[in-house]
Amino acid sequence: MNRNWLYVLIGGLVEVVWVSGLKHASSWWEWLGTLLAIAASFYLIIEASKRLPVGTVYAVFTGLGTAGTVLAEMIFFHEPFAPLKVLLIALLLCGVMGLKLITDRQEEAEH
Repeated sequence: MNRNWLYVLIGGLVEVVWVSGLKHASSWWEWLGTLLAIAASFYLIIEASKRLPVGTVYAVFTGLGTAGTVLAEMIFFHEPFAPLKVLLIALLLCGVMGLKLITDRQEEAEH
């Protein structure tokens, strides 16, 4: 994994933090942390998008954020477990991983 994909991975994980913050923040320091997480997440995605295909970066970023947010809500905020939701998230992650694999092959073929 090169540095740009690491930016996407970290940006997606930080997205989970700020999305959860948008729902659960209730004090000024929680809102400050949420705003800092938004800034960090978007900075990382913008930097990665300068060197990687934007469509794939966005798909991976949102896929990681969506899956991570659903899991975080179930694990940390006790949202009810829904097997169909988990199955659909797994399907989403399969699509995201497929996009990344295809993008890596295209990048190798171009070099």
